[in-house]
Amino acid sequence: MDLNVTTTAPRARRERPKVVTLTDAAAERVREIMGKAEKPYAGLRVGVKNGGCAGQEYVLEYAETAGPLDEVVEDKGVTILVEPKAVLFLIGTVVDYDVSRLSAKFVFRNPNETDACGCGESVTIEPAKPD
Repeated sequence: MDLNVTTTAPRARRERPKVVTLTDAAAERVREIMGKAEKPYAGLRVGVKNGGCAGQEYVLEYAETAGPLDEVVEDKGVTILVEPKAVLFLIGTVVDYDVSRLSAKFVFRNPNETDACGCGESVTIEPAKPD
């Protein structure tokens, strides 16, 4: 028996926080939309693209398949596929579904947003910084 060798039990890994979460209203609306889609989809793809007067825009679209590098988030019965290049921009984001007398839309509450245009169609987002 070698007394110089120590063994340690592997530490349990803590669960990683979700990149994006949905409010109950947003999850309900996504399930409703996906349920009425013309074909089954793998989930809802969420991303960020360059555009608009503030520099970036959020993207929501049907995802036929998960990409090999997509961040897969399961929340409230919805599969969210986050584009790899958008992960650092979306960490901590909560997607809500807001209904008013004149409109209904998905709203992103993103702690990484630093500015938004006056019309609300585009934003400026800084990548999340490590703790």
